[in-house]
Amino acid sequence: MEQAVAQVIEAIRPAVQADDGDIFLRGVDEETGVVSVELVGACVSCPASTVTLKAGVERILKDRVDGVTEVVNVGQNLLSDGSPVGL
Repeated sequence: MEQAVAQVIEAIRPAVQADDGDIFLRGVDEETGVVSVELVGACVSCPASTVTLKAGVERILKDRVDGVTEVVNVGQNLLSDGSPVGL
């Protein structure tokens, strides 16, 4: 499943990059179907990023990859070096 998700993310990236953003695959939980991505660049401060994530990326992944249930943006939960924010 992770390879199929990665291929779809790579196909989506040019559209996100066209708006000065980018998207990176950070993980796939094959048991729950949750895909973790990180939106960066202009996507971080864009008010439409949630719409892009849910109505765009999530919809496309659900259509193209069996088992995907949800896409979440982990970017806001990471430090600049990519490590998780500790609570």
